[in-house]
Amino acid sequence: MSKSSLFFCTLLLIVIVFALADAELLRKTFIIRVERDAKPSIFPTHKHWYESTLRSLSPTAIHDNSSDSADVSTVIHTYDTVFHGFSAKLSTSEAQRLETLSGIVALIPEQVRHLHTTRSPEFLGLKTSDSAGLLKDSDFGSDLVIGVIDTGIWPERKSFNDRELGPVPTKWKGQCVAGEKFSATSCNRKLIGARYFSDGYEATNGKMNKTIEFRSPRDSDGHGTHTASIAAGRYVFPASTLGYARGVAAGMAPKARLAAYKVCWNAGCYDSDILAAFDMAVADGVDVISLSVGGVVVPYYLDAIAIGAFGASDAGVFVSASAGNGGPGGLTVTNVAPWVTTVGAGNIDRDFPADVKLGNGKIISGVSVYGGPALAPHKLYPLIYAGSEGSDGYSSSLCLEGSLDPNIVQGKIVLCDRGINSRAVKGEVVKKAGGIGMILANGVFDGEGLVADCHVLPATSVGASAGEEIRKYITEMSKSKTPAMATIMFKGTRVNVQPAPLVASFSARGPNPETPEILKPDVIAPGLNILAGWPDGVGPSGIPSDKRRTEFNILSGTSMACPHVSGLAALLKAAHPEWSPAAIRSALMTTAYTVDNRGETMLDESTGNSSTVMDYGAGHVHPQKAMDPGLIYDLSSYDYVDFLCNSNYTTKNVQLVTRKYKDCSGAKRAGHIGNLNYPSLSAVFQQYGKKNKTSTHFIRTVTNVGESNSVYEVTINPPKGVVVTVQPERLAFRRVGQKLNFLVRVQVRKEKLSAGNSVLKSGSIVWSDGKHDVISPVVVTIQQPL
Repeated sequence: MSKSSLFFCTLLLIVIVFALADAELLRKTFIIRVERDAKPSIFPTHKHWYESTLRSLSPTAIHDNSSDSADVSTVIHTYDTVFHGFSAKLSTSEAQRLETLSGIVALIPEQVRHLHTTRSPEFLGLKTSDSAGLLKDSDFGSDLVIGVIDTGIWPERKSFNDRELGPVPTKWKGQCVAGEKFSATSCNRKLIGARYFSDGYEATNGKMNKTIEFRSPRDSDGHGTHTASIAAGRYVFPASTLGYARGVAAGMAPKARLAAYKVCWNAGCYDSDILAAFDMAVADGVDVISLSVGGVVVPYYLDAIAIGAFGASDAGVFVSASAGNGGPGGLTVTNVAPWVTTVGAGNIDRDFPADVKLGNGKIISGVSVYGGPALAPHKLYPLIYAGSEGSDGYSSSLCLEGSLDPNIVQGKIVLCDRGINSRAVKGEVVKKAGGIGMILANGVFDGEGLVADCHVLPATSVGASAGEEIRKYITEMSKSKTPAMATIMFKGTRVNVQPAPLVASFSARGPNPETPEILKPDVIAPGLNILAGWPDGVGPSGIPSDKRRTEFNILSGTSMACPHVSGLAALLKAAHPEWSPAAIRSALMTTAYTVDNRGETMLDESTGNSSTVMDYGAGHVHPQKAMDPGLIYDLSSYDYVDFLCNSNYTTKNVQLVTRKYKDCSGAKRAGHIGNLNYPSLSAVFQQYGKKNKTSTHFIRTVTNVGESNSVYEVTINPPKGVVVTVQPERLAFRRVGQKLNFLVRVQVRKEKLSAGNSVLKSGSIVWSDGKHDVISPVVVTIQQPL
């Protein structure tokens, strides 16, 4: 071997050695599932056993919670309610050694999640003046406890006052944990519990910066306060944001009790903390868990949210989670486990028009909740497109920090493209560069969906086609050597708008990327431009430089839709204490609707065309009908175990999710994955050539929760080109609580599809007794594999 070859080989060896050393030093957080009964008797508690186990992995791994040493493995959290085990930061070799030890079931790598970010009670038909209905029959959710896993809470908001509320429910075992600027007396008979979980966050990011975050349940972001008040805020009048949406603010379950579990911090929401919050919330005694967090789709046995939610459901706790804001593209829905109620977002019949008037007289629709000094009426201002003026066309088109030239922007309205940085920050960039206004244009992917923001300067948002029209106008004026001119006309609050509801552009869509046989999202609820509580420490734009303060704020996202369903679930649970989480979800799904206030199929905001089941699931929630659904599709924890077996999960995988032992190697009791007793039916057919499967069947069981001696007959609305039969076609119930089975057979014909393509068809089956219509979507997907 030549000297040069020897040198390079030696150099390569050194690089490999250092790479391996770096990999060993780089510790990652794992959630460790442990056999519940595996603890040796010599240890007084499970935590002592966990700490001893970690010390045994490395001679240098000395347990010391106060140490920041990189070579120390410590217990971050212990879990004992919805999950059994602990979390810790481990090196690669430590993780490998730990997996081999007796009593260790599995190691789950931690994921980082992110937040999914009035008139809605009235829009949903929840009127306090009604002598009967869901609010009255549930006593406004009194004594039900909603646990909100989010960014914490601002307890002083009027939405959380406890006037005329009775004592804290005797079942409650939770605490009001004191911390920075949050005392044990911050709770009351409305906010009955508050905790924070930061150990997982700090294990990865180091000690938090307490100049911008509170080491306590206090909310330094606003998201948690907003979602909590949507779920269970008290009636507050007057309420508005900078004068917009003026009226009465109220949550879905105004008398329900709240417990705040803070898990989200500046760097995100860490799985180890989220699982700890689930564990504690169930132990505390919550009835409903509301989670507007997500963003990761992995197999259920690697998904801490799915695992925590299963444990909650197993304990009888209803879990509502946001579908995500990845729309309008397909396969974007998150939080898809079938024991979670997954909520997409729609609008309500209220908006905040802020139109653009161009120099050529054209009026272009936009929306905004800007509340500061407006542009002078009846005056036009110079208009420029940021992407045509900056040195770097791409960054300036997006109005990124430092991309705009003040010499060009000064005194002008600036058109910015949506993307990369937040919508409100773009306005701040324009303002710092001397601009007097901003028009924010959607990109092609965003479509025509509009979100109203609290901007720091006169600004409005317009759709993709409108943005293109404004750019075209600016270009034409430039060619003619004539300055482009425009103004923004703010028109306040408008109600009774049409169409509503529609599917919000950002709302995440199906099909379910993990289990396409389970339709997700389940339902949609109001999530666009929702007024709710807001903390004192954060400006309405969410920008640090924004020193404005407001009691309420207007936000959009499936984050806002989720707590609507959480609050409704509390009302339903209060009215029907015997209902399981699956029964509550069934009531919400089978009574949902798919037509808007024009009497037509709900629109997809991003395109203006009709939406589909992949956009809205079973449809938009209808609380009053959900109170009396007639029939429900119920499920037990063991039904979910069978579902996981039919998903080809191993016995170990099933045990990891459910804490239940099930030998999946034998015959599948439930037949196939689609036979989970879900209110929707989704069939997926793979075409492989001549011998492709063209039929399948579903077995469903319905429980009578209506009247005794009721008879239901089925109406079939088959997907186009699909044959659907139901046997029997008539269900006769003699008593309340009686269960009856039926079989649905679905037959398709082969489609002409190119490789990798698919076709989606949808219909429904409806069971009716003359009073109730129990609706189940029927979805057929035919795929041609690559």
